[in-house]
Amino acid sequence: MTTAGGTLPSNASSPKANLKPLIELTDIHKVYTIGDQEVRALDGVSLDVRVGEFVAIMGPSGSGKSTLMHILGLLDAPTEGTYLLNGENVGYLEDKKLAQVRNREIGFVFQSYNLLPSFTAVENVELPMIYGSVRKRRERAMAALDRVGLTNRMHHKPTELSGGQQQRVAIARAIATEPSVLMADEPTGNVATRQGEEIMAIFQELNHQGMTAILVTHEPHIAQHATRLVQVQDGRILADQPIRHRILAAEWLEQPGNAFASGPLDL
Repeated sequence: MTTAGGTLPSNASSPKANLKPLIELTDIHKVYTIGDQEVRALDGVSLDVRVGEFVAIMGPSGSGKSTLMHILGLLDAPTEGTYLLNGENVGYLEDKKLAQVRNREIGFVFQSYNLLPSFTAVENVELPMIYGSVRKRRERAMAALDRVGLTNRMHHKPTELSGGQQQRVAIARAIATEPSVLMADEPTGNVATRQGEEIMAIFQELNHQGMTAILVTHEPHIAQHATRLVQVQDGRILADQPIRHRILAAEWLEQPGNAFASGPLDL
């Protein structure tokens, strides 16, 4: 039953989560050299993510959460440690192989959408499939846009879409290649509360269908849509626990009193 706050008890795992490890990080370190100083952005992080989980990563500014996401998304390499993705050691691949694995295994959603302004929505969704030499690109791009509710906007350019619609295009682009994991860096950071909730409804539905999802957010309200919370501070994992009182976006949107996100994280 939905509570007045728009949350309800949930199992620790997503509906289709299982015990198979998709991601295995072991003793990950990331050190940056700035002048004559070393900055330890990550300091011995170990983390497993199972197939079908929905994980939120939170932490204050400078905590290392964005660095962790960049390593998870193969956008950066660790200084030390092991990263297994679907059983493959991907932490130190050369650039060409890294790009191939990233394109095949990971769908990434950015806060700023990263859409090409001269391309239509469907053309933006097709882009990663062009790089990956995927067949039936237009058909798959249209199907992905349908999954995020944008069938009637697929021939519009980004300037003709709202911020929430642009982020839906970005999600469609991320899932069109059918990746192993969907990763999102502050996916609701540039949209209004209701649009953010609509975006989280899409993430929850994709996860319900079996897609593994990982998101970085600084908003407790957004984190509470996931099934598991990983809190990062000073380059280390401070806490890792299930979220038992999830916010279900579809039900939150139906409640007229929920105009704004509010309240602390309620695990």
